[in-house]
Amino acid sequence: MSSVLRPAAPGQDPFTEPSHHAPSHHEDSAETAVDPEGPVRGIGRISATYRPISSHLAITPPVSVVIPAMNEAENLPYVFKTLPDWIHEVVLVDGNSSDNTVQVARELWPDVKVVKQVGKGKGDALISGFAACTGDIIVMVDADGSADGQEIVSYVSALVSGADFAKGSRFANGGGTDDMTPIRKLGNWVLCAVVNAKFGARYTDLCYGYNAFWKHCLDSITLDCTGFEIETLMNIRVVKAGLRVQEVPSHEYLRIHGVSNLSAVRDGLRVLRVILKEKGVGRAARRRASATLSLRIPRGEAS
Repeated sequence: MSSVLRPAAPGQDPFTEPSHHAPSHHEDSAETAVDPEGPVRGIGRISATYRPISSHLAITPPVSVVIPAMNEAENLPYVFKTLPDWIHEVVLVDGNSSDNTVQVARELWPDVKVVKQVGKGKGDALISGFAACTGDIIVMVDADGSADGQEIVSYVSALVSGADFAKGSRFANGGGTDDMTPIRKLGNWVLCAVVNAKFGARYTDLCYGYNAFWKHCLDSITLDCTGFEIETLMNIRVVKAGLRVQEVPSHEYLRIHGVSNLSAVRDGLRVLRVILKEKGVGRAARRRASATLSLRIPRGEAS
């Protein structure tokens, strides 16, 4: 069994190493008492901190949730309400909001880490958020209320079970969407088919921002894109880097308040340009482009 994963079945201590004999009901229960939030101690234990994430699962890796937001004060209560309390940190990247997005976030989650975005675009916001994360696992969540934070456990489960990148899919068995028009569905299907054909992927969804990954993956997928199309870029580069990808069924809900900035035609063309360009871009060229981008666009500071 993975060193970061243990079952947490009722009546069973999830923090002990497997033994070669069945436990006795007469054994001293004091030896198996564990504080889930503290270091694991005792005979035959793993020296790590376990976090129970469900009644049957406990993990060691701390989980960071990155939420890019601009003028989403009305939606944040719905977003934060669904976040599980076992996550390590919430990183809110504020895109120079003119409303009280930051104030609402601090009221809802007092320990929230706020990053003031210096550049523009969703890609720039995510890159800034990733840089501020201290967790081993990073989860990307939109701030419009379309994502259910309770699904995070499914993403984390996929990662601790062996995946490098857990990719949300609205079209995998068990997924769904309330927010896609027929033209957007058609465009997503076409773009997904192109990526599968060109890069040998087996995706059922492409343009979806609910994903999770091990932080070390950032060393293999250089991110040099500042716009909405960063999600497609990440999906392509994890495949090109040979990382293990597992799709996670996810349901996308309607934006609760406000109007989306997405444009099916404009953003679809931007995604297509990324796909076509990426086919001929080598890793060395990507690293040079990323270095240039990092020098040109300073990252915001966390507070």
